[in-house]
Amino acid sequence: MEQLRYKSVFDIIGPVMVGPSSSHTAGAARIGKIVRSIFGEQPDTVDIYLYESFAKTYRGHGTDIALVGGLLDMEPDDERLADSLKIAHEQKMEVLFVPLKEKAEHPNSVKLLVSKGDRKLSVTGISIGGGNIQISELNGFKISLTMGTPTFIIVHQDVPGMIAKVTNLLSETNINIGTMTVTRESKGEKAIMIIEIDHAEIGDITMNLVQIPHIYSVNYFD
Repeated sequence: MEQLRYKSVFDIIGPVMVGPSSSHTAGAARIGKIVRSIFGEQPDTVDIYLYESFAKTYRGHGTDIALVGGLLDMEPDDERLADSLKIAHEQKMEVLFVPLKEKAEHPNSVKLLVSKGDRKLSVTGISIGGGNIQISELNGFKISLTMGTPTFIIVHQDVPGMIAKVTNLLSETNINIGTMTVTRESKGEKAIMIIEIDHAEIGDITMNLVQIPHIYSVNYFD
């Protein structure tokens, strides 16, 4: 008989959350919170493009309040989640929901375009069940990020030596790289390193990475 294997107890019982659905609520809240973390602050405007299942049921299943709650830095079990749309309005964060009819790589897919002043960010997220998520696009870069392990996302200029400088600094502080993905807009333009590491004890490494010339931003998720 085939045996089922689970990575986490959450694969069986689901996360602690404000209901009704782990995929449509907990996963959506995590996507919103990750987008806010990558952006670095609360955005002023948000355009939310919903696909397939999300597009059909985002109001009834609470996907709308969950995504906005995450953008407001709320956890999936935050008691304020049900009032997130009201709170966003009070804090003058403009939100537009756009349900789409086109197909996506996963039925629980959403693309968020966030902005504040001249700063803009585009992120596509997928809720894969049990509150687990995957980030599949970042500013046009195709990526595959599950957020299940400690991860650095580093945006930098595409110039020679950047990978060596970053990996040397990680090595000097005894941080072991599990997986690493590097992608770029085009030669000489902005590039992104996505580095999954083996442990969460990173000390001051984030501040040290930011000091490297040609690095625009460093985000860390544990």
